[in-house]
Amino acid sequence: MAVGLAIASEGGQYNGRLTLLVLLSCMMAATGGIIFGYDLGISGGVTSMEPFLKKFFPEVDTKMKEDTKISNYCKFDSQLLTSFTSSLYIAGLISSFLASPVTEAFGRKPSILIGGAAFLAGSALGGAAVNVYMLILGRVLLGVGVGFANQSVPLYISEMALPRHRGAMNIGFQCGVGLGVLSANIINFGTEKIKGGWGWRISLALAALPASILTIGAILLPETPNSLIQNSSNPNKAKTVLQRIRGTTDVQAELDDLIEASSISKTINRPFRKIIQRKYRPQLVMAIAIPFFQQVTGINVITFYAPILFRTIGQGESASLMSAVVTGLVGTTATFVSALVVDKLGRKTLFMIGGIQMFVTQITIGVIMAILLGDHGGLSKGYAYLVLALICVYVAGFAWSWGPLGWLVPSEIFPLEIRSAGQSVTVAMGFLFTFIIAQSFLAMLCRFESGIFFFFGGWVMVMTAFVYFLLPETKNVPIEQMEKVWKDHWFWKTIVGEVDDEKKAYTQQGA
Repeated sequence: MAVGLAIASEGGQYNGRLTLLVLLSCMMAATGGIIFGYDLGISGGVTSMEPFLKKFFPEVDTKMKEDTKISNYCKFDSQLLTSFTSSLYIAGLISSFLASPVTEAFGRKPSILIGGAAFLAGSALGGAAVNVYMLILGRVLLGVGVGFANQSVPLYISEMALPRHRGAMNIGFQCGVGLGVLSANIINFGTEKIKGGWGWRISLALAALPASILTIGAILLPETPNSLIQNSSNPNKAKTVLQRIRGTTDVQAELDDLIEASSISKTINRPFRKIIQRKYRPQLVMAIAIPFFQQVTGINVITFYAPILFRTIGQGESASLMSAVVTGLVGTTATFVSALVVDKLGRKTLFMIGGIQMFVTQITIGVIMAILLGDHGGLSKGYAYLVLALICVYVAGFAWSWGPLGWLVPSEIFPLEIRSAGQSVTVAMGFLFTFIIAQSFLAMLCRFESGIFFFFGGWVMVMTAFVYFLLPETKNVPIEQMEKVWKDHWFWKTIVGEVDDEKKAYTQQGA
């Protein structure tokens, strides 16, 4: 492809500065992360509230209170309860593929708008639910909202930001996820104390607040220059927007790259068929492997089921929700740290640090629970706090590595002609593996017991090795020149390099 040969300003960087418009646009778009994080946190909290369980899942409530013979690890094992949590992810999986043609044909803004509106409807339905079917239908609508938002928001942010700021800006999405989880945990801690047993309704309905911000923001935000060029024959509009968001009139080098990338993308009629071609093999592998590894870190186990997990080791309902608040605060703080250093240290360094941190803490937690927590009773107060501290260290490791980078790296590696399709594959894979983990975790906890931490710890070791050997560094590389990192990589150049050699041989024969 010729895109990688386009001339930018010195050092492969484009002209411009971090403008207020870009900052506000990326902050508003990152609200999509807040709605995702809020849902992750809120569902785990309400499923540990007794009034909620009593109304919708009475068999779990009965088993928890009255069955003294059941193992600590099996109290919450209910397929209906996990269906409540995981129904969102099947809806998100399907809607992420529906979002791709919308994002491709109409732009990033319409997809963000649809996501916000669907999430608004789902939060209203969840807060007003009178039976489990209404509850799950609300979850499905939330899934549609999250599917559209997760597909379009990371693309929007990556395309708006300058290469040297792209990492920090895109991690704003994961900062939003962290803030959403933290807000949900704090709200759950407060609403659990409401007398009358209807606090869970407030928890579910308040998801409408970040959804409203995202919906209004989608109306007010400028469209990305990449999308404007892709969907218009007149580049002047894109140039005007580019000048506004870069704070300079000298944007010709970047505009030329965008126009060339767009001209290539318009020759692609079936991007999902195109993405499986050999020259896109590195990006496709990453689009599948990164979301898979992100889920088998075990983080969503902590996020979905933190209150349930803390109750498993013997904490009360209120204490378990407070513990979830603490872990949420740690995760949010660590994500902000990641945003500050990602464009200095690079993606791979953070992946390595976080991977080692998560592996050590998970194995340690597994050992403590294997030795000290039996099928009945609980951990002593001291050991319960030790487990909480270790989980905080684990959450911090995830929050400055696989959390934000699992969204950042896939959003910046695809060429324009397959970018929307590639992001859909990434999001869909994320939802698929999230669904599998969410649907199976409570049953796995019941059968694996403390071994669940060794299971996820083993995967963390595998993914850390994968990143070390197979993921090239992408910091400061302009998004429309990203293909050169694969051509320079020790392994991937044997695949994409062969494609270039074949193309050159064909051109010489034709000459």
